[in-house]
Amino acid sequence: MSLLGLAVVAVVASVIAVSVVHRPRYTTLPLGHGKTVKVPEAAHLSPLRTRIVAIAESQVGYQADPPGTYCNKYSAYWSSGSDTCGNGDLSEEWCADFAAWVWQQAGVAVNYQYINGDLNSSAASFYEWGVRYGTWHPLGSGYVPQPGDVAVYGLDPSQLLASHVAVVVGYKPGAKGPIAVNGDGDLTAFSVVEVRADEYYADSQPATAPLSGYVAPN
Repeated sequence: MSLLGLAVVAVVASVIAVSVVHRPRYTTLPLGHGKTVKVPEAAHLSPLRTRIVAIAESQVGYQADPPGTYCNKYSAYWSSGSDTCGNGDLSEEWCADFAAWVWQQAGVAVNYQYINGDLNSSAASFYEWGVRYGTWHPLGSGYVPQPGDVAVYGLDPSQLLASHVAVVVGYKPGAKGPIAVNGDGDLTAFSVVEVRADEYYADSQPATAPLSGYVAPN
């Protein structure tokens, strides 16, 4: 083969290699009611963020026990909530307990206690944690959410109150909100772990708590 032919082959091989490297990969997760969402796998995630995403996604479909209650294993893990379930679980609204559990299981140094700046069952505790460690990014700051972040909804900083938190597992450029895994969701069923795409409002009905910002784990 001539040198020109070899050069052409090399260029074609390079183009093919580049196209393969940059072809996006997706994880398909159930949205409920027979629908699914393709979550783009972000490149160059840290090992910590990769673990957060994997752990959050592995819990999709978990439901409070008994169904129709707030009895759940995440609150029980933190020894937080009412002991009224009869099965070792504890009962309380558990979106923050779930997000704290995911972070802790992935390796984030979580102190779960009711002290300002630590995580607990209050959704606003993630905002306080983010302020304490310099990882709070309010909506409108220009920050692009990253998989592994926790999204905070309906925040009132003056009262240290928030309506909901969810674990970010993906983001599509141009979307108003992230693709997020929600503990204590109630759209596909009551008190379940479920996925929302473009989640600008908290995972509840009616949609009254808008996205307030993001907390990064590191």
